[in-house]
Amino acid sequence: MQRFEAIILFYKPLFLWSFAANIAITLFNPLLFQAFIAKLFLTIFARYYVIQSDTKQKLTTFKSLGISEFKLFSFLYIIDVCIMSIYLVLIKEFI
Repeated sequence: MQRFEAIILFYKPLFLWSFAANIAITLFNPLLFQAFIAKLFLTIFARYYVIQSDTKQKLTTFKSLGISEFKLFSFLYIIDVCIMSIYLVLIKEFI
């Protein structure tokens, strides 16, 4: 449970960027598969950005909890895709 809470805390600042990406994806009216691929590329970019910036020091906390970089960003992708799927299904019902 402690690992999951740590992942959620890491995802919190990225949530607004993810929501902005959801809105941008909604403007193009994609299928869910296309949206999953777009989120995958955004997750890879976020990993690259975190590794190249000063926030790389935050990753040492996750390593001490036994969470590798791959696991961390995989869970972030899964969480993000779940939120995005719910969002897109709800938005498509009203549009």
